[in-house]
Amino acid sequence: MYSSLSADGRGRSPGSPHQRAVSTHSYDSRRSSYTDLTQPVHMQAPPPIAPFDNSHLRDKVGANASLLTNKQTLEMYRANAKKSQDPYLQYELAVFMVQAAQGVGGGSESGTPSPRVSGSKSDLNNPYEASSSASKNETLREARQILERLAGKLPQAQYYLADAYASGLFSKGKEENDKAFPLFVAASKHGHAEAGYRAALCYEFGWGCRKDPLKAVQFYRQSASKNHPGAMTRLGMACLRSDLGLQSRYKEGVKWLKRATDVADAQYPNAPYELGCMHETGYGDDVFQDESYAAQLFTQAAELGHSDAYYRMGDAYEHGKLNCPRDAALSVHFYTGAAQRGHAMAMMALCAWYLVGAEPVLEKNEDEAYQWALKACEYGTLSLRAGFDGRLMIFLTGLPKAEYAVGYFTEMGIGCRRDPLEANVWYVKAAGHGDERAVARLKVIQEAASGGSPAKKDKKKERTGNRGVLEKSRDGEDKDCVIM
Repeated sequence: MYSSLSADGRGRSPGSPHQRAVSTHSYDSRRSSYTDLTQPVHMQAPPPIAPFDNSHLRDKVGANASLLTNKQTLEMYRANAKKSQDPYLQYELAVFMVQAAQGVGGGSESGTPSPRVSGSKSDLNNPYEASSSASKNETLREARQILERLAGKLPQAQYYLADAYASGLFSKGKEENDKAFPLFVAASKHGHAEAGYRAALCYEFGWGCRKDPLKAVQFYRQSASKNHPGAMTRLGMACLRSDLGLQSRYKEGVKWLKRATDVADAQYPNAPYELGCMHETGYGDDVFQDESYAAQLFTQAAELGHSDAYYRMGDAYEHGKLNCPRDAALSVHFYTGAAQRGHAMAMMALCAWYLVGAEPVLEKNEDEAYQWALKACEYGTLSLRAGFDGRLMIFLTGLPKAEYAVGYFTEMGIGCRRDPLEANVWYVKAAGHGDERAVARLKVIQEAASGGSPAKKDKKKERTGNRGVLEKSRDGEDKDCVIM
């Protein structure tokens, strides 16, 4: 199953300098929501802040007019805010200073701080770009002091400060959950829905407090009653999975999941995906099998940025599943959406598409195929396992089929320079991760190196070059590819 709940675009390669995916995490991207362990938990959007470059003023004063430098703008903002006793203005100043210290060029349309892209060119409009680390630390220290003064007055200041503590903003990346937790609780008591959801996560996982499932449910319900999509999704899945002490609550779980689907957003897109998985096969008495509706729900989740939903729709349009027509253009579009969000299987699907092409939608390009397989190796697969202390931990392991594909491409010189020694390294990696084809290929190579005679079937494969094994058939009904 694709879902964690059981039921009984055409794009350039990642190697292209024009579209190489770069991870962009601001300080508020960190531990994951329970409902989707690959998606970060983000803070609630602060108020919209004017961009540092003053570009929003150009249409008012003219393109040739002289404007204050960004550093002067910040200093004036600070001076005027200090003269005011308005807590909201003080809060905006603190948020503005945090963004400045982080190198954020300005807010997005929604008012959420836009994270600085790691490795990008220097932001010439950032007043702290050329300054020392001490200047940035001083700015963060001042912002922290302002937020601490406002914590007793504004729930949004309580939440913002708690989120900063939890992300390690003030402690060089070290999470300060013991400081964050009471602030989440305090803000939730003032009606802050996101803070209530975060407090529930703390109680569930023991972040800054002892684990208490009953308290977690209490805070999830509190936020869910305010239509928080993340809280409703978690509450719904807990009822369906019978965890957090919520036994035999099937109808309640379906109700919460449907409500969460109605208000799902880009920050919490999991509900339509989970509900789609349930409708794909049917689940219980109230969720009937309806593949067309499942496709609609997956599309909704994909539009909100859910990587697995993107992948599912790419697969559906490739193979004609979920009552979808076979459509190469839509398949490539959805696979690209998933791949750009770090979905390794989608990267391998694009690898297979580029390997054979789909005229006129996609030209065959072995270089692109190799680059996508190589990128899939970098991302690999996430798995949950118990650590040495007994706690669940997320582990990243290589994607065996991607490693095998890169090994084969490298051995045969497909999309890259032929290098049997490097190919052997990739085969060893894939074999170590359980790929049987890599194990068989290594056996053939070892026998050939030792002067032995491979089995007849292996000789037959060598005579054909194994080339057909990697290609998709676009003429027949079987469109699977062995690298997939």
